[in-house]
Amino acid sequence: MKVFNGITEFQQAVGTHLGYGDWYEVTQKQVDLFADATGDHQWIHVDPEAAAKGPFGAPIAHGFLSLSLLPVLTDQIWRIDGLKMGINYGCNKVRFPSVVKVGDRVRAGAELIATTPTSAGTQIAIRATAEIEGGAKPACVAEWVLLLVD
Repeated sequence: MKVFNGITEFQQAVGTHLGYGDWYEVTQKQVDLFADATGDHQWIHVDPEAAAKGPFGAPIAHGFLSLSLLPVLTDQIWRIDGLKMGINYGCNKVRFPSVVKVGDRVRAGAELIATTPTSAGTQIAIRATAEIEGGAKPACVAEWVLLLVD
């Protein structure tokens, strides 16, 4: 884990890759709970028997579930000491190049691509790439924007 002493030190890391998080297994229970939370109960997600006969050979995680895992996938990559808080500000661009099958292990890499001071704090942009263990393409590539307040 890279530890930064405040926003100023973190800003000096623009343009660098911050590292990778640990591998994380996506479970059917998570997919089912996400389906309940979003109302997306499509069979490719929640019916393991039908999904096994479908185009992916197994149930798959929702693309937005892959995106929603970014906080846990990046939690071990970097930390900024001295912050009052950090909040999710949104995403500038998100793509889902490959599906995540239930049972797949994913991890994220993070690159700090920009920091912008604002009246509310410092807005940062992270290029987060969620990889699938053994996969040829990533599960999710997102330009993720956070607002940090020190």
